[in-house]
Amino acid sequence: MAKQGFETHTVTIEKLDKKGSGMGAVWRDTGGDNPRKLKLNVPQTLVGEEVKVTVPNPDRKKARVLPDEIIKASPARIEPACPHFELCGGCVWQHWSYGSQLQYKTGEVKRFLSRHGFDTGVVKDAIGATSPWEYRNKMEFTFGHDGSLGMHELGNFRKVIDLDTCLIAGNEMVEVMLEVSEWRKEFNLSGYDKDEHSGLLRNLMVRQSQKTDELMLAVFATESPYGALEEAVDNLIRRITEKFDNVKSLMWMENREWADVAQSEKTHTLFGRDYINDEMYGYKYRIWFDTFFQTNPVQAEKLVDLAIEMADAEKSERMIDLFCGVGTFSLPFASRVKELAGIEIVETSIESAKRNAADNGIDNTFFLAKDARRGMDEVLETWGKPDLLMLDPPRSGAGGKVMRRIGRLRTDRVVYVSCNPESFADDITWLREFGYELVQVQPVDLFPHTVHVEVVSLLRKIDK
Repeated sequence: MAKQGFETHTVTIEKLDKKGSGMGAVWRDTGGDNPRKLKLNVPQTLVGEEVKVTVPNPDRKKARVLPDEIIKASPARIEPACPHFELCGGCVWQHWSYGSQLQYKTGEVKRFLSRHGFDTGVVKDAIGATSPWEYRNKMEFTFGHDGSLGMHELGNFRKVIDLDTCLIAGNEMVEVMLEVSEWRKEFNLSGYDKDEHSGLLRNLMVRQSQKTDELMLAVFATESPYGALEEAVDNLIRRITEKFDNVKSLMWMENREWADVAQSEKTHTLFGRDYINDEMYGYKYRIWFDTFFQTNPVQAEKLVDLAIEMADAEKSERMIDLFCGVGTFSLPFASRVKELAGIEIVETSIESAKRNAADNGIDNTFFLAKDARRGMDEVLETWGKPDLLMLDPPRSGAGGKVMRRIGRLRTDRVVYVSCNPESFADDITWLREFGYELVQVQPVDLFPHTVHVEVVSLLRKIDK
């Protein structure tokens, strides 16, 4: 027993939850005939480990606690590389060898597919990152109400860990973040208090192209950069542009909304332009602050390679790219087919896709700002049945209505790229009743030290 109001237990970790934390249970002796089960969620632990934990308010049925001591460690446990790992909520698995992370992610893809009766023999081993460090080209840092600048604390969205490094971001991105932090301190500018909805500085977004080296900074704040803040903002412009000559976009975003999201009600371009140039798979893209673009471009190029290989497209074929975004897959595929139609409900993304196609001299595409089902109907009226369809939906998946519409479209091949193996497995179940067979699934790890894994898959119509 521990101090009053707390209990100490030893628990064996039985599995991991969706967020990557260990899970186990202990039976509490209540002094009667029926002991009570206490389910424990223990971050930074691995399956099979025996750990000591202290539980506050143990009368409840569930608790989430950090381990006090690792009594029996997993053979796959390693020393975390980042000094902030134990507190920072950005990474969850730095204590786990990278090879073991990949094995687990492959297993999760198989588990979700087997739940729907698919043959897991079509799933290949996950392709790991070339480097599990410094892979991100975009970071969103948060200002705490105490002026700290960094990432949210593990399990505590109200507290921000003041970072002096981040091992999954590029070195220069971290240097820029630290420079902004020093600027805030010099001018004694307040951070944002989520509970009181007060304070000035909310977020700092940093984007950097790994191909062009161009940097973008966006400061999200509750006030205009002019008037009382003009001296501080002028200083920010001067110190950033003098120290980082590759900054091509420095912006100030007014955001007074209650929602804690990096959004802009009014955008001020303080220096340069409101976008940066990037490249992927040999194609040029313009990236705005709110553009969705793969945050691990090295691994994303592997996704494109795999999609092209699985699709085996021919120059005589017509193709639909569903949930096309800004054309990440559309542009590489366009040179391999007769015509390509990109469908995306976000109008700004469609405008970007059109501009990106023009910038790259691509003239056999057309892009529709419509929801998936109406967009497919319009393509069907224009072309008749397309030969090939590709989709890359959001984490929630495409949904049954869209998948049934894809099934009725009766394309020869469907290439499905997903960032969520669970919704992917749910979605492709709908295609079986339309005569499609799952041929191949390739997991790809875009986000080392996190629970996330992407998959590229091929479904072929066998019932003509």
